[in-house]
Amino acid sequence: MTKRRSQHWYGKLDKDGFIHRSWMKNQGFPDHAFDGRPIIGICNTWSELTPCNSGLRDLAEGVKRGVWEAGGFPVEFPVMSLGETQMKPTAMLFRNLLAMDVEESIRAYGIDGVVLLGGCDKTTPGQLMGAASVDLPSIVVSSGPMLNGKYRGKDIGSGTDVWKFSEAVRAGEMTLKDFMNAESGMSRSAGVCMTMGTASTMASLVEAMGMSLPTNAALPAVDARRMALAHLTGKRIVEMVDEDLKPSDILTKEAFENAILANAAVGGSTNAVVHLLALAGRVGVDLTLKDFEIGSDIPLLVNCMPSGKYLMEDFCYAGGVPVVLSELKPFLRPAKTVLNKDISAHYEGAEYFNTDVIRPFDDPVKPAAGLRVLRGNLAPNGAIVKPSAATDELLETEAEAYVFESIEDLKANIDRDDLPVTPETILVLKGCGPKGYPGMPEVGNMPIPAKLVKEGVRDMIRISDARMSGTAFGTVILHVSPEAQAGGPLALVKTGDRIRVSASNGELELLVDAHELDARRAAWQPDAPHYTRGYAKLYIDHVLQADQGADLDFLVGKDTRLVTRESH
Repeated sequence: MTKRRSQHWYGKLDKDGFIHRSWMKNQGFPDHAFDGRPIIGICNTWSELTPCNSGLRDLAEGVKRGVWEAGGFPVEFPVMSLGETQMKPTAMLFRNLLAMDVEESIRAYGIDGVVLLGGCDKTTPGQLMGAASVDLPSIVVSSGPMLNGKYRGKDIGSGTDVWKFSEAVRAGEMTLKDFMNAESGMSRSAGVCMTMGTASTMASLVEAMGMSLPTNAALPAVDARRMALAHLTGKRIVEMVDEDLKPSDILTKEAFENAILANAAVGGSTNAVVHLLALAGRVGVDLTLKDFEIGSDIPLLVNCMPSGKYLMEDFCYAGGVPVVLSELKPFLRPAKTVLNKDISAHYEGAEYFNTDVIRPFDDPVKPAAGLRVLRGNLAPNGAIVKPSAATDELLETEAEAYVFESIEDLKANIDRDDLPVTPETILVLKGCGPKGYPGMPEVGNMPIPAKLVKEGVRDMIRISDARMSGTAFGTVILHVSPEAQAGGPLALVKTGDRIRVSASNGELELLVDAHELDARRAAWQPDAPHYTRGYAKLYIDHVLQADQGADLDFLVGKDTRLVTRESH
C-alpha cells in the first residue's frame, strides 16, 4: 500500500513525528487515530459575519460522523469567510485571498483529502480554486438555501425583491414603513439566498460538474436531509482518498461544458462566468468566453427568481438539479464525478414533482435563454448579458449613452430631476472593474434614474465593467473587458456617444470615429489607485481581467508537490 500523505506528518518515529502527534493528542485523540487511516480535513467557512454560512458549524459534525464511520480521522480547520452582504468594498476583492488561504492550509497540513464547507457567493469558488491548486481528493458540501422569504402571506426572494421594493419606494408606490417591515421576513433561517443567485448557482454548477453528491444544491439549509448529505459526504471522501480520485480527474473540459449548459437551464448567475474561468485556470483547462456560447441556445427550465417566480425551496421539492440534468441528457458530455462514475449517475432515476417549477425541455420558461457573449470595439475581450433576466426588446438597441465616471458620480446624480436621460438612453458606468473599484463589485445593475422610475420605467440598458448580483435582473451588460481602469475602450465613452447592442449577433459597438477615439486615448489617464498597501495593492497589481476570471496572475495553475521541510 502506498504511504499516505498524512504519514509524512504522523507516521514518523522520530522527533518530528513526536511533535506532530503529541500536540494533536492534547485534544484527546488516542494512539490508534494515527495508525495510517486517512486524515480528512474539513475546510470550514463558518462565520457569524457570513449569515449564509452560519449553519456550517453543525454540518461539520455531520461530515465528521461520516468520516469516522468510514474509518477516517476528521480534523476541522477554519479559513477566511466572505460575507457577500456584509463586506466592503466587495467580497469579490477577497475571493482570491480565500483561495490562497485554502490552498496553503491544505498544502501545509498533514491531510489526505478535504471536504469544502461553503455556500455564500465567493466561498464556493474560492475554496474550489484553492483545493484544485493542491489537487488532493476534494468534495463540496454547500450550506444550502434559506427558507422562502415571507411578507404579507406571499413568498419574497432574497435580493430580487429587495431591488423591486427599493424601486417601488423610489416611485412612491411603497411606503418606507412597509419596506422596513418586509426586511424581517426576508431571511428566515440560516442559509444562502433562496433565489437562484450566485450562491445557489454555484452550488448547482458544483453538482452539475460532479464535485458534490447529488441533491447538494437545493436541499434547504435547515432540512435534516442536508445533515444526512453531510454524513454521506464524510463517508465518501474517505473512499475517494482510497481511490486517489482528485479534482483534476473530475474538473475536465467536459465538466466545465456541463456546468455552462446547466447554468443556462437553471437561469444561473452571470457571476458563474468569472468563477468558472478562474477555476479552469487552476486545473489547466482551456476555457474561454467563447465556450460559454454553447449554452446560448439552451432554454430556461427552472422557473426561479430572478428569471422566474419560484424560490429554491420550491426547486428542491420539485426535484432539484438531478431533474434538470435529466432534461439536459442529450447535451451533457461524459464526465467523471466524485462518485467515480459518469455524470449520468447524478440524475439516474430523477423524478419530476412540479412541472411548473422545473419545466420540461419542450415547454420551457423561455427559449434560448443562456448567457450571451458580446464583443466589439467597446469590449474587445468580451462582455456578457443574461437574456433570461432581461427585457427582450432592449436586447437589440442603438441609442445615446449617458456616462457616470465612477460609482460616486452615479450615486450623486442618479436621482437628479434634471438628469438628461430618456427610457431609451443607455447608462454607462466606469471604474468598477477588477482594478478600478477594486474587486469588480455587484453594482452593474444600476438604479433606474428617479425621474424615469416615477414614470413607470423599470428597465434600461446598462453597461459597465462591474458585475451584478445573481439575484438581480434587467438588461444589464457586464464584465466589459478590458475594464476602464486598465485602459479599455470603456474609458473613452462620453455622454452623447451612440452605442449599438445586438445580443442576437453578439455585438457591442461604440459608434464613434476611430480618429476621435485615438485622440481621446491620447488624452486619457487612469485614476489613482484606491489602495496603496496590503492585500488590496497586491490584488490591483496582479489581478487578471474579467475574461480571464479575475484571478491573480501568479495563482494560475497548481503545485502538487509534497512539502518536505520540517518546522523544527
